[in-house]
Amino acid sequence: MSPRNPKTRFAGQWRLLSCERRTPAGQVSYPFGAQALGRISYDAGGRMSAQLMRPDRANSPLEAYQGYAAYFGTYDVDETAHTVIHHVEASLFPGWIGTNLKRAFEFSGNRLILTAVSREDTLTLVWERLE
Repeated sequence: MSPRNPKTRFAGQWRLLSCERRTPAGQVSYPFGAQALGRISYDAGGRMSAQLMRPDRANSPLEAYQGYAAYFGTYDVDETAHTVIHHVEASLFPGWIGTNLKRAFEFSGNRLILTAVSREDTLTLVWERLE
């Protein structure tokens, strides 16, 4: 892969620092809790996987399911639009399989900030590169 390939900036392992949801009215919530755990990995060949977890989730099957997200697939980067698109091949949530999850991205030092905007809310995930 050429150093000019935008995927080289993403390649590696990233640890979740925060996951915040904000509504248009300004209400803030933390879908995976204030101390969310997560990892996302990208390789320079275009493969990715992500896992996010609410560490305080209950032991019941429904609550355990609701407090965890995991998927993998491929990804593409559009540097001009500052977006990364995750092409979901498999997911804990069946409705995500075969979809494209579009995220705005920003790099800041050793951090990667991904933002997903919908009509209902804006989800911002801050990741830190692992060495």
